[in-house]
Amino acid sequence: MLKVSDIRDFIHLLDESTVHELRIETDEIKLTLKKADGSPVVATGVESANTAMRLTGTTSTQNANMVESVMPTKESKEDDSSTSVIRSPMVGTFYRASSPNSEAFVQVGDRISEHTVVCIIEAMKLMNEIEADVKGEIIEVLTENGHLVEYGQPLFRVKLA
Repeated sequence: MLKVSDIRDFIHLLDESTVHELRIETDEIKLTLKKADGSPVVATGVESANTAMRLTGTTSTQNANMVESVMPTKESKEDDSSTSVIRSPMVGTFYRASSPNSEAFVQVGDRISEHTVVCIIEAMKLMNEIEADVKGEIIEVLTENGHLVEYGQPLFRVKLA
């Protein structure tokens, strides 16, 4: 799986290059980055894919080598059926609270239901409230407040009720 820092590096690299589109596919995701003439880079699509990593578009050899050097890593599988993972439904910025001065929506030890708002993901300047979709107890927060998250990235681990 690509790391958030890898995606940020790709965006920065694309922004500074003459390349207009970059597509990256792994076993876990399909990421397309595009820019219009003079416009900043935008992520136009992230979806599941079952193909080997490859790069399409025109790039320099150095840029292609950088992309090829990012190897997908397998996430540990959940063998314990008594827990579940709440995953990000989109790419964006993860926020644990509705504002910097507010308390987090949920803390470790909090009991949640299927409709409990657990966080906000900001995508394209829209604040999207993310609901738990499971009933249980938060046992672990898996990402940092204010960090970029990927589609499908684990956000919380929940002990099922």
